[in-house]
Amino acid sequence: MTTPSQTVGPFFGFALPYAADWELVPEGHPGAVTITGRVLDGAGEPVPDALLELWTGEPGDRGALGRTGAGASGFGRCGTAPDGSYRFRLVPPARPYLPLLVFARGLLKPVRTRVYLADVPDPLLGSLDPARRATLLARPDGQNAYLFDVRLQGEQETVFLEF
Repeated sequence: MTTPSQTVGPFFGFALPYAADWELVPEGHPGAVTITGRVLDGAGEPVPDALLELWTGEPGDRGALGRTGAGASGFGRCGTAPDGSYRFRLVPPARPYLPLLVFARGLLKPVRTRVYLADVPDPLLGSLDPARRATLLARPDGQNAYLFDVRLQGEQETVFLEF
């Protein structure tokens, strides 16, 4: 018999955050981009205690060198600030998207989504109507910067994936 799921969090902070957890590559790394955004609930209010995890790819992909190599990592974790904001600095992966996992209060399990830095031909994007497709596309926000909000519910809810 399996144990039933319980809601995610609150998080015990000891050892969960680590120095530069949102920095998959150091400042000034060639080709680095920054993704910022907010996690919002169904009413459009910020979620101040969510935790996001992002991967750039498998070892060997651009940007997934391991922190001991060139100072880069294929994994980042970022807790949201009181205004629901988060950020990641990374080298874009070879594939067209970044997997993103969101842990937040009220969720029985984390939710999975993708962050696309460009609207490119992709089986998932191609299967969605334009309004839903837009929830997976990061918007350019200056040079080497993107904006990607995660909406947990509501009319503009981010597309979440089941595995």
